[in-house]
Amino acid sequence: MNIALYIHIPFCRRKCPYCDFNSYAGLDALQAPYVKALIAEMNWLAERGEWQANTLFIGGGTPTVLPLLLLTRVLSAARLAFHIPLPAEITIEANPGTVDESYLAGLRSAGANRLSLGAQSFHDDELHLLGRIHTVAEIDKALRAARQAGFQNLNLDLIYGLPGQSLERWRNTLERALVLSPEHLSLYSLGIEKGTPFAGRIAAGDLPAPDDDLAADMYELAEDMLEQEGYRHYEISNWAKGDSQFACRHNLTYWRNEPYLGLGAGAHSSWGGRRWHNLLSPSEYVAGMAAQSSGRAPWQNPAAAEVEVIDRPLAMGETMMLGLRLVEEGVPLARFSSRFARPLSNVYGSELDALQERGLLELLPDRARLTRRGRLLGNQAFAPFLPDE
Repeated sequence: MNIALYIHIPFCRRKCPYCDFNSYAGLDALQAPYVKALIAEMNWLAERGEWQANTLFIGGGTPTVLPLLLLTRVLSAARLAFHIPLPAEITIEANPGTVDESYLAGLRSAGANRLSLGAQSFHDDELHLLGRIHTVAEIDKALRAARQAGFQNLNLDLIYGLPGQSLERWRNTLERALVLSPEHLSLYSLGIEKGTPFAGRIAAGDLPAPDDDLAADMYELAEDMLEQEGYRHYEISNWAKGDSQFACRHNLTYWRNEPYLGLGAGAHSSWGGRRWHNLLSPSEYVAGMAAQSSGRAPWQNPAAAEVEVIDRPLAMGETMMLGLRLVEEGVPLARFSSRFARPLSNVYGSELDALQERGLLELLPDRARLTRRGRLLGNQAFAPFLPDE
């Protein structure tokens, strides 16, 4: 059974004020029991199926706050339980302030071959605003250390649309990132999530609300600059150097709406017509995996919290919303027809026509994909494929 495998490490040194991910600071004492629970979940699943993970992505949180011994133990156990082949893409997320060459060399020796650094900005005052624990100098240092450790596939995460950020400062961040020549760049517009400190500060008038028009200008600037530097824009928020060699294979699984398993607290899975997630609390997840479960299906694991049946209409709509994120590939007509035994035009003919009339989508002989305007107005382009309430 071929899948993509995600493993969640929920620990952080400090919770960033814009972050609503399932991550926690101050739980260092739980790290070793958590790794033990992760390995128990791996073994539980391995006893119930012959899995092969074609990609592995360890994210968080900040996976690299774990001691090297614990993180490599997770990596080694996953490779064994899920029969991960040697050529597989194995990604580790890292904060630049948590790694050095020795640590990264240990990850590389354990099989990791892709590193995703959460740089976010190349201005120290913006990093301070974002609550990041690293500096610009540490980004440069971490990237050099990764190269010395043998990583030849590096991603930098950057955030734009920050409170008070100008177009020129964003241009400067892009220029400084490009000097480092990473194989991949992920660029995200700052989202203000309910319940975060940033949301509270904006509501109180302490921070300016995001400027959507300026954020759109920043996005278009990035499109132009990265294209000039030879990066291929393959997904709304992602660029890879050169051809498809450096596109993130793990995330392509999500965008193509293919099966994946998620391990750890709050991790999501989609397989066998079901979608489920584990308990959010790391301590509850650890306790759950210490319990027994006689279930045979992967969604019956002891730490699973909620299970949803994915019916055909929902699967078709999600295939459209996810696939249209792929800039060049879009939604291939033959793949859609093969999966759902119905031509795309028969299912969504009127929706496709309306999006074309608005200049948000183009329907080619072999695929449907968004226009540049459609990428800027993605939420409007995806809306026709949302399930009815």
